[in-house]
Amino acid sequence: MTNDTAAHPRFAEALRAQGLDDLLTHVRRFPEATRTAAEAAAAVGCELSQICKSLIFAADGVPVLVLMDGASRVDVDLVRAELGAAKVTRAKAEVVREATGYAIGGVPPFGHVTRTRVLADRSLLAHDVVWAAAGTPFSVFPIAPEDLVARAGAILVDVREATS
Repeated sequence: MTNDTAAHPRFAEALRAQGLDDLLTHVRRFPEATRTAAEAAAAVGCELSQICKSLIFAADGVPVLVLMDGASRVDVDLVRAELGAAKVTRAKAEVVREATGYAIGGVPPFGHVTRTRVLADRSLLAHDVVWAAAGTPFSVFPIAPEDLVARAGAILVDVREATS
């Protein structure tokens, strides 16, 4: 299903507010959940690394959004160093909902109820197009990584966990 109603209404409004109405026609809703990067990649039919995860962390208690490719994990020590924070942890579900207005598994990369600091890992730039949540655990949308970083107001960083 591809149409305006596939996106969460708040996210659809955020797209319109940014002049991205055309993206609404590319939102895809699936009958099965796209809550995890693996589920989203399987539904879309793309590489795991083409999924953009929108992850909320608490840096000294303040929510921060980290955009990471679906095949990688965030290194919290690198996030801590990047932010100059004493402590960085994964945010609890209620903090995620409070900061973004969305539930875990459906958090889009922008269009949140509160403005947070945004870090985007450079690994996202390895693709021409990435897929991100459109505000629900069943919908995703395609976007060029450079546009994603710009629209999210993100700072490009290297916070990917090293692979062994």
